[in-house]
Amino acid sequence: MKKTRMLQAALFGLLLSSSAALAADDITFAVAGPMTGQLANIGDQFKQGAKAAADAINAKGGVSGRKIKLDFEDDQCDPKQAVSIANRIVANGVNFIDGHACSGSSIPASAVYAEAGALMMSPASSNPAMTDDAAKKGWKTIMRLYTRDDAQGAFIGPWIAKKYAGKNIVILHDKSAYGQGVADAVRDTMNKSGLKEVFYDGINAGDKDYSALVTKLKELKADVVYFGGYHPEAGLILRQAAEQNFKFQLIMPDSIASPEFWQVAGPAGEGTMFVFPSDPQARPEAKEAVEKIKAGGFQPEGFTLFSYAVIQAFAEGIERAGSDDPAKVAEALKDGKPIKTVVGDVVFDEKGDLKNASYDINQWHDGKYAPIPLD
Repeated sequence: MKKTRMLQAALFGLLLSSSAALAADDITFAVAGPMTGQLANIGDQFKQGAKAAADAINAKGGVSGRKIKLDFEDDQCDPKQAVSIANRIVANGVNFIDGHACSGSSIPASAVYAEAGALMMSPASSNPAMTDDAAKKGWKTIMRLYTRDDAQGAFIGPWIAKKYAGKNIVILHDKSAYGQGVADAVRDTMNKSGLKEVFYDGINAGDKDYSALVTKLKELKADVVYFGGYHPEAGLILRQAAEQNFKFQLIMPDSIASPEFWQVAGPAGEGTMFVFPSDPQARPEAKEAVEKIKAGGFQPEGFTLFSYAVIQAFAEGIERAGSDDPAKVAEALKDGKPIKTVVGDVVFDEKGDLKNASYDINQWHDGKYAPIPLD
């Protein structure tokens, strides 16, 4: 009897150790973004996209037989919080980060990841400094599966100059790395295309009263306002302009690809335009993913499919490298071969940026947005 008990205990211990080994063999990807706060809609897009991708990959056997686990981290788009969670992520031994969202968070967090040798790939941060500075410092594991502000500026700036030649153009930004970066890129290419703005300024994000700004826009007889910023401020500016019976054409970057813009702006948001990478939801590669995400009650707009694609890229990179060493994975992802994702085949350059990005100009109408024809 004693021997039987000893044998049972040994077998139980073996089962426990085997289970632990299997659990340890999972691979964890962190998903970092604003899970709470004013920009929590972006964090939700990150979360939904990453989860859908992990579920799809795990259903097909995982990554080299290993299941993907996700660790969600909230930086609230705050630089200090971003650095804090970056340190926690690397301290926990996680080497792959789907994030961050705001460039003001991604840039300082990238230093933590680079020093630790972890691979960060942002599905949303567009400030060129993120990858440009990393390249100058010799950091090989800082990448983005998204477009750059200078590319977006090169697309929309000349279009504004042509479309609104002779009109009064105002350029505003929210003083963030993202908002000012994209506004400056648009301003630069618009100016080079022959159109000069009548006013350029930064606003204070988080303010609730923009009536003085609206009065200034009225005095300038602004026809068009390009605003580098986010939906809370954009919506308030439009609503307060409507209260003063003043209408102008608002043009934004990619940050308002969310129903929350209309929730803030209401009917005052009618006609607002914004630039966004050509809609991945319309791609055949995204059909299955889009249907599954929608079936779960979530609309996969904004950065959802870009976050999904980051998880796909990590999985493909690990398969190509035959290793989960972040440096080897980054090298494998930059080998020039296309990576199949829900946003199409992507190719990275040596800096870790996407090649050959394309854009749409979208317009809000009655609470929804859609691409408009370019003329």
